Amino acid sequence: EMRKIDDSCLVIVITAYPEVKVAISAMKAGAYDFINKPFELEELKILVNKAVETQRLKSEVERLHYKAGRECPVEMIGNSDAFNKVKELICKIAETPKTPVLIQGETGTGKELVANAVHCRGGRRDMPLIKINCSAIPDNLMESELFGHEKGAFTDAKETKKGLIELADGGTVFFDEIGDMSLNLQPKLLRVLEDQSFRRVGGVRDINVDVRIIAATNRNLKELIKENRFREDLYYRLKVMVIDVPCLRERKEDILPLAEKFIHEHSRVFGKDIRHISPEAKAVLLNYPWHGNIRELKNVIERASILTSSGEITIDHLPLEMVVGDVKEQSSSKSPVSNETLVDIEKAHIQKVIAYCGYNKTRAAQILGISRLTLREKMKKYGIKESKS
Repeated sequence: EMRKIDDSCLVIVITAYPEVKVAISAMKAGAYDFINKPFELEELKILVNKAVETQRLKSEVERLHYKAGRECPVEMIGNSDAFNKVKELICKIAETPKTPVLIQGETGTGKELVANAVHCRGGRRDMPLIKINCSAIPDNLMESELFGHEKGAFTDAKETKKGLIELADGGTVFFDEIGDMSLNLQPKLLRVLEDQSFRRVGGVRDINVDVRIIAATNRNLKELIKENRFREDLYYRLKVMVIDVPCLRERKEDILPLAEKFIHEHSRVFGKDIRHISPEAKAVLLNYPWHGNIRELKNVIERASILTSSGEITIDHLPLEMVVGDVKEQSSSKSPVSNETLVDIEKAHIQKVIAYCGYNKTRAAQILGISRLTLREKMKKYGIKESKS
């Protein structure tokens, strides 16, 4: 009856009837365990602790299943020629379950998403995908994290611990920022790649695993090799298959579809109904160089989604430096030599900025680097209209 109310509830039955049939009927009814009276309190404590640990492990399994369900399949937004080539390559590589993969690209281009796609579209999709950021774990802890350790291997090693590579057996290990891995660990990773085996810290026996290695970097590994900061043999073992992820400025056709995806996500999170990007804002998004790539675009859209109080994102909701940079770029695209006077150029530039800002004079004055009063005087001087009408 209790499990009908909450099927995650663990029930321990206390009974004065030690017969086997009582135990069997209790277990059939859904009891976790039972204990006979009389009993010592210590016995009950042990049993309750076991039940709590079982509950924790069940929750962890459910969490991992939920996470795996969210990560696979991977949605890849973009239909530009550059990105379509990446998607085609992912499909081919996913069919090869053991081939190492090296993913190269600038920061924020979506290298982790590509790694997810390779794993989730291949035969290892139902097995673990374990991600390791080589720049986030201190060198003195990395070896133990990767390979595990035996009890007594060092001062705090009070028990044997499995490493992340061992936990990934049957699945995939993704090394992000592989260029930051210490030289001491690189030959050990090379051994995993070549022999699919390793030893725990303090261990004396080889442990065999079946894992695919995917590595990603935003650095030039060839330059690191010249500087003796990356092993050449590891580099060539990793780059059996290479995926070069294009930067966002090389796939401009994907900017607006990605922006719309992020708008949809943030609308749901912030409880808003944002449906449009204004034409002026679209122009800014398309002209901006996006040095931070998709990550920067996502942050810009999140900011704009917070600022807008309507169903539309306009240039007023974009960072000022984006708008200023776009206007300057448009102005500089003109021929450097013309017959226009300085007065003509100033008038045309003010008209362009005013129109660009939707006749928002405060915004236009900020872009022009003058006060609102000075802008009004110049508009009056040049006969520039104060509104669209």
